[in-house]
Amino acid sequence: VQLQASGGGLVQAGGSLRLSCAASGRTFSLYDMGWFRQAPRKEREFVAGISGSGSTTYYADSMKGRFTISRDNAKNTGYLQTNSVKPEDTAVYYCAATLGAATRGLSSEYHTWGQGTQVTVSS
Repeated sequence: VQLQASGGGLVQAGGSLRLSCAASGRTFSLYDMGWFRQAPRKEREFVAGISGSGSTTYYADSMKGRFTISRDNAKNTGYLQTNSVKPEDTAVYYCAATLGAATRGLSSEYHTWGQGTQVTVSS
């Protein structure tokens, strides 16, 4: 599977963005999917993950309640809804996928990565 993230941009603090991750290639529903982000001068961090069927989701503690991960397997697309964004959410957001289960929020669990989309939150 190949991934392409989109939907980033400039948003004011308190606003919302929906990021998309379009997948091409093999059956998307076989792949667990995740979102990570990397801010300048910081390490890449886990944001959220979702099982292939979409029935199970999990989040980094700091994202719970503000971010929502989802997917539409019929459209081969995953999403990350970001609400009540803060300046510290500014980062490049990456989607990733792996054939099988990824449940620990580790980047090493994921074998395929999209190119990233920039999210900038102004105060």
